[in-house]
Amino acid sequence: MQSYRLNAHRALELVEGPTPTPGRGQVLVRVKATSLNSRDMVIASGLYPFPPLPNLIQLSDAAGVIEAVGPEAMRFRVGDRVVSSFNPTWFGGPVRKVGQMYGTDIDGWLSDYAVVDENVLVSMPEHLSFEEAATLPCAALTGWSAVAGAGPGDTVLVQGSGGVSLFALQFARAAGARVIATTSSEAKAERLLELGASDAVNYAETSHWGSVVRTLTDDRGVDIVVEVAGAATISQSVEALALHGTISLVGHLGGAGQGMDLMPLSLRFATLRAIGVGSRSDLEEMNRVVSQHRIRPVIDRVFPFSDAPRAFEHFAHGSRFGKILVSH
Repeated sequence: MQSYRLNAHRALELVEGPTPTPGRGQVLVRVKATSLNSRDMVIASGLYPFPPLPNLIQLSDAAGVIEAVGPEAMRFRVGDRVVSSFNPTWFGGPVRKVGQMYGTDIDGWLSDYAVVDENVLVSMPEHLSFEEAATLPCAALTGWSAVAGAGPGDTVLVQGSGGVSLFALQFARAAGARVIATTSSEAKAERLLELGASDAVNYAETSHWGSVVRTLTDDRGVDIVVEVAGAATISQSVEALALHGTISLVGHLGGAGQGMDLMPLSLRFATLRAIGVGSRSDLEEMNRVVSQHRIRPVIDRVFPFSDAPRAFEHFAHGSRFGKILVSH
């Protein structure tokens, strides 16, 4: 068995080992694809707020096939196609405690095989490829949680063309909401419109894009903002927000910033909610909608397993539209 571990020098190191055997309540998964998230880049850079244990296999998101079933494992059979759950200890309801996480506390999925508790897995949507399904655990579920409650008559604002924003766009449109997107180029704007956005605002040309969004909504504002940049853009997000609107904070790609004036948020009577991906139950509910609406993830590029380090490099420094995958 081959797997990639993050060594002390913050580089991926390919190592060999025996194929593991599932124990009680466990299954052996032949990993077919994994996907990268911003969290993986932060871990690799050494800036993650919770220091990871040394020499762990990386990546939290995977899709694969059940190859063996251990004693008393009853949820899956050999041959079933499955997807990992991002948070392996959060099965449903409100989360009360953050448990062990892939890549920081326990081995992740960047490997030929993985032995895991059967309860950390869900069934794959049948219409998706393994590469497409590997995008679901983190980015898709974060986008799903971020637009929860959106429906006909609502307007949702998504920022950029990363995985979370594109999933949020598709889920909001499936729910019947209007979607306005921000982007940095005309080429990306065209693709966002093709995915269902009613309008695309170029933030590279218009730094005060919040007022542009208000104009597009006849000065009403949007009901939900999917905020991916954090402190760097949240003032414009508040400007774009309708009264009693919600900002779903899913990332801090713009950096920490120097603080935020809370008065504009108060004057909007707004809600600021931090999104922590979601539970296994949320993932299962989302997958039913993915299947019903035949939603297909947007994939930027797929790298072969032998070239996994280049996938990290492309994520960190390349121009992206959608998700980056590793095919196993």
